[in-house]
Amino acid sequence: MNVILYYILDHSTDSALPDFDSRFQHIGLIAKPGDASLAPTLRKLHRFLIDMGLKVSLARSAALALEQKDYLPSKAELARICDLAIVVGGDGSLLNAAREIADEDTPLVGINLGRLGFLVDISPERMVEALTAILRGDYIEDQRFLLEARIGDAQRQLALNDVVLHKWNSARMIEFETRINGRYVDSQRSDGIIISTPTGSTAYALSGGGPLLEPSLDAIALVPICPHRLSNRPIVVHGDSEICIETSGRTDTRHVRITCDGQSSLSLEPGEQLSVRKYPRPIRLFHPVDHDHFDLLRAKLGWGGHP
Repeated sequence: MNVILYYILDHSTDSALPDFDSRFQHIGLIAKPGDASLAPTLRKLHRFLIDMGLKVSLARSAALALEQKDYLPSKAELARICDLAIVVGGDGSLLNAAREIADEDTPLVGINLGRLGFLVDISPERMVEALTAILRGDYIEDQRFLLEARIGDAQRQLALNDVVLHKWNSARMIEFETRINGRYVDSQRSDGIIISTPTGSTAYALSGGGPLLEPSLDAIALVPICPHRLSNRPIVVHGDSEICIETSGRTDTRHVRITCDGQSSLSLEPGEQLSVRKYPRPIRLFHPVDHDHFDLLRAKLGWGGHP
């Protein structure tokens, strides 16, 4: 009897436990904070891992959902001691986890309880089957780079999807200059600009008319937001490029913000500039062996197939 049926029947036989990869003995669980609807899936996942003889540690969000008292104080500390981290929630939950554990080299797996699920691509219905295969060593490893946004030496944020410079608290456009590797590119008046990784090309950049980038590309997309000139178009540059943006004209920096992955925010002071470049440590994502990026695009974006 295979492990899936064995588990579903509540271990009603004496079948042997699966031969899990020895690299994955300690699993970390991370959940979307404050979402009671994920508790049943999280309980099922927690029970499955414990019954399979694996050690499980919890982030605070997962402990609260499971009504348990013991948890690690930060996702980085969780990742530091675990061999694999599983995120239960939506893409936003995985983005948050990825930024926090970026320096730990711990792989991430996503269980999708959100909407689109480009990053958290395992459904609750397939969870046990997919995780059994991954824990046996049958998976696709997908490395995604992050961006590091810096303002001077004091402000720094990471982003897996995008760094967005945008207008704030004003209906007026902002004006700014863009330089790539020290070379002047343009001055534009617009609502802002999206600096996107290939991972983020299916997020805000897609809504802004940017190109879809294959995830393994070493490239960064720059997508203007509602530019005043129709000739301002998205451009794609090498992933090792340094992109510097500085406000110009009569733009008041109080009306400008920099947002990373739509979740964290930085502010500019007069005379400061935004610098964005690839972060040296990539994130490792694990997918089931049947994962296909183009299948995902067809499913999530509603592309038609052959009749």
